[in-house]
Amino acid sequence: MFDALLDEDATTLAALIRGGDVSAQEVTQAAINRMEQREPQIQAFCTATPQLALQQAAAVDAKRARGETLGALAGVPLAVKDLICTAGVKTTSGSHAYADFVPEEDDITVERLLAADAVLLGKTTAPEFGYSGVGHNPLFPSPRNPWDLSKTPGGSSAGSGAALAARLCPIALGSDGGGSVRIPAAHCGVFGLKASMGRVPLWPGCRDERYPGVSSWESLEHIGPMTRSVRDSALMMSVMAGPDMRDRHSIPCNDVDWLASLEKPLSGLRIAFSADFGYI
Repeated sequence: MFDALLDEDATTLAALIRGGDVSAQEVTQAAINRMEQREPQIQAFCTATPQLALQQAAAVDAKRARGETLGALAGVPLAVKDLICTAGVKTTSGSHAYADFVPEEDDITVERLLAADAVLLGKTTAPEFGYSGVGHNPLFPSPRNPWDLSKTPGGSSAGSGAALAARLCPIALGSDGGGSVRIPAAHCGVFGLKASMGRVPLWPGCRDERYPGVSSWESLEHIGPMTRSVRDSALMMSVMAGPDMRDRHSIPCNDVDWLASLEKPLSGLRIAFSADFGYI
């Protein structure tokens, strides 16, 4: 019964949980059960966090039981790329150098998504430090493309793309310096967004206790939503976007209504496309 809920998008799931039609714990357990069935073939997750997810889901249900307003992502299962820091959960960046690294703080995006009552299913596999268009790294098995297990899901947000395409979760976080959200989104038939620089703040550069970000692409890297629908990415952006003093590149305003923008007509807009960027 609950397994079919995982085929719904995040917007629908959050509404069902907020309305009491289903509990966050039931949705989370369904996601864990599906991971157990499909993960051996897909290998999207390098670090699963089922117990943490159930604890977070229980907190969401308790919050609703107290009559408190649930966040925009109420009880929605979330996957986070292994280059993005998660407090108390191993963040290896796919490298032996950080094989045992456990951040003390969440990245800004994770902090905001969890504050909106998302539930962390685990960390998704990426190539070492994100320097590849596939998912290979020396620590974990390579993620496979759910549409064809002999193929790659792309990269570097490989596991996030694979997890979405396998319907293990409805939303995921990726990061993109040179296509690392957009490439796996294209390979896996899902949606990924690289927004303007600074629109989604992150902790750049450092890996110390003050700034637990992992990026060596400070002037290029963006953290972006990966989802199965444009609507869900707009929902994630409504939570993640906005200024933060911890990111010096952060745009100092939050002047985009991401969900309202879905209703705007497309007439008058143009799309530019280049097959080879003029030289490749």
